[in-house]
Amino acid sequence: MELMAEKKESHFARVAKREEELRAKGEEVKITEEMEAVIAKAGGWAIATVSDQGVPNVVPMAFAKVLSKNQLMMVDIFLNKTRTNILVNPRIAVSVWVDATSKGYQFKGKAHFEDSGPIFDKAVAMVKAKTDKLKPKAALVVDIQEIFVTSSGPDAGKRVAGAPGW
Repeated sequence: MELMAEKKESHFARVAKREEELRAKGEEVKITEEMEAVIAKAGGWAIATVSDQGVPNVVPMAFAKVLSKNQLMMVDIFLNKTRTNILVNPRIAVSVWVDATSKGYQFKGKAHFEDSGPIFDKAVAMVKAKTDKLKPKAALVVDIQEIFVTSSGPDAGKRVAGAPGW
C-alpha cells in the first residue's frame, strides 16, 4: 500500500510539473467557441471516475456548464461514489454530446469540490433556476487537461487540445 501511495504522489508531482510547463509555454488547454456551442446544446453529459481500487464509475449529469475557458462546472446533488472517487483520485473524464448531430467532446482533467463561495453560489443558482426541489451539496469543478473529439467520423477519438501524460 505504501508503494502505491508513493506512485500516486510521484504521478501527481509529474502532473503538476507538466501543467506548469504548459502554462509557461502559453499552451493551456482552452474550450473553443465550437465546443461551447456543443456544450450549450448538449443532450447529455456523463462523468467518469475511478476508485482507489481501480473500479470505474460513470454517472449522468443534469446540471453542468462552462465555468471558464479551461474549466467545467457540474453540480453535486446525488454524487456519492463519484465524490468518494474524486477525493482519492481527482482524475475525471466528462463526455458531452448533442443528440441530433452526434457531435461531442470528451474533457479530461482534475476535479475538486467547492461547497461555499462564488462558484458554489453559481451552482446553486443554476439548480434553483430549474427547480426548488433539489439541494446542491457542492460545485464540482474540472480543470481541463485534455480535450478529445467524440463525434462520429474520421476524427473520433482525436486529441484536439492538451498533452498526453498529464
